[in-house]
Amino acid sequence: MSKMRLLDGSEAIAEAAIMAGMKFYAGYPIAPATELLEYFAAKLPTAGGVCINADTEIEAVNMALGAAQVGARAATGSCGQGLALKQEAIAEAALNETPLVVFNMARNQQDYFQATRGGGWGDYHTVTLAPKDLHEAVEHTHLAFHIADKYRVPVIFMGDNLIARTQMGTSLPVPELDPLPPKDWALDGKMGGTGKSRWIWTFGGGKAGNPGLGPDGYWRQIAEKFEHIARQEMRHEQGFCEDAETVVVAFGSGGKYVEYVVRELREEGYKVGYFRPITLWPFPGPALEAATRNARNIFVFELNAGQMIQDVMLSVEGRHRIKSIGGVSFDDSGLNIGPMMDARIIRERILAQLNGEPIRQLPISGMGAYL
Repeated sequence: MSKMRLLDGSEAIAEAAIMAGMKFYAGYPIAPATELLEYFAAKLPTAGGVCINADTEIEAVNMALGAAQVGARAATGSCGQGLALKQEAIAEAALNETPLVVFNMARNQQDYFQATRGGGWGDYHTVTLAPKDLHEAVEHTHLAFHIADKYRVPVIFMGDNLIARTQMGTSLPVPELDPLPPKDWALDGKMGGTGKSRWIWTFGGGKAGNPGLGPDGYWRQIAEKFEHIARQEMRHEQGFCEDAETVVVAFGSGGKYVEYVVRELREEGYKVGYFRPITLWPFPGPALEAATRNARNIFVFELNAGQMIQDVMLSVEGRHRIKSIGGVSFDDSGLNIGPMMDARIIRERILAQLNGEPIRQLPISGMGAYL
């Protein structure tokens, strides 16, 4: 095992990506994804890769898309505003079956809709991984590239400010993953290559001499692939749900805080449990339904006005009292975490809901009252 190193999240994610075999990264400076770009610029060339500081977000994602289409493990990264500009290319990657990893290092808001619904065109999904801390971020970086290559899909790595800028000790472990077949679909051209692959996607083209699929066959293939991914790649973590009367659902860094609060409340005799989706898509609805079967309440903590709560409602089909205990929150520190990401606040809100009391409203720095 490698020796322990003290790294911040951005350094650990970048190191893990290089260890996973990433050979191309293109990005545009936008905090907190800027640290990834800076680290790759310094380290990726020494590992035989290429890092480009693009002029725009759109350039960056399309450069990464092109690198992936010739068989390289490629990635891009940004935060919410930049991800909005990358949506067309992400949809292209999904529909022309190009593996691509997108590091979404969110600021203060957990934009669940953007990560799981996307803003592109066509019937597609993006596998979305939401680590809770630096250690899981290292594992998920390897997993993101593996899933992208395995299914030839874009994968969203949904990090945040806390993960990007929190320092922890890590040995950068490499998870054991199943071997993958060679990328015989990749474009290798005629200049030094075989020229055997002329088109990436299977709609109307494929390998030389293969006419590819027509519209019906192509769309059926895409739909069946995403259905298969939804069955195979659901991931979650849960605790104390067996006898829980109340289950608190949260993802990403918020899930770590909720777990801490739930453990504290259990020690005080409260019958509460926690459920953390690790894949936001595919959302682990069947597991959530099973985990909450004996519960009366489901509380959802997320740093937004209520987005994942919709998937929670769909998963349990209205059989529970479901309440949001999160909200929009940020501060002026530069970290933009805000007062909401606080174990004391989460505890206060859980107990308020259990006691039928109103939730105390929190101020948003410089923005008036929290909604």
